[in-house]
Amino acid sequence: MNALILVDLQNDFCPGGALAVNEGDQTIPIANKLMEHFDLVVATQDWHPIDHGSFAANNPEKQIGELHELGGLPQVMWPVHCVQETVGAEFVDELNKENITKVFVKGTDRNIDSYSGFFDNDHKKATGLHQYLQSNQVEKVYVMGLALDYCVRFTAIDAANLGYKTYLVQDGCRGVGLKEEDIPNALNEMTEKGVIIINSEEIKNYL
Repeated sequence: MNALILVDLQNDFCPGGALAVNEGDQTIPIANKLMEHFDLVVATQDWHPIDHGSFAANNPEKQIGELHELGGLPQVMWPVHCVQETVGAEFVDELNKENITKVFVKGTDRNIDSYSGFFDNDHKKATGLHQYLQSNQVEKVYVMGLALDYCVRFTAIDAANLGYKTYLVQDGCRGVGLKEEDIPNALNEMTEKGVIIINSEEIKNYL
């Protein structure tokens, strides 16, 4: 079984959102097109409490984009985003949500961030995604979404480390790029971990 993993295709990560990724909305048509090729489509959803420790607003001494610490790990300070039960946390309207089989929320613990769709950042708590994929005999996963240098990167690397043959659909991703080298470094790291980088037009060749 093959599975498509859509990472955080939410309003706050698209233009006009609280943590807008440049051209983030351009991933949506690609997601809709790719879903036609999969019987199993799962989505991750950032789902933060309002007092989440990664928000600069909750750390008055820190500015957005600065590095701090959360849960004993280095933590970028972000604007308030994807707060539970808000419009910003909802999936983009144009996304064909009826084709999504199951949604996995992440980032629900105020004391630790969760970039990956599989685990929080210290790998102590699982979202249930791995168990779900296992229960459906999934062997290959195809990852796309927002943002390439954070949640997509960590989701793809965890998938590869868990033993899935993992593909990154690069044109279905956009990155934050706080630093110029962040996106190239993320692509290099994923490749080093065994992730295969493809484009959506090639998908039939890799299924």
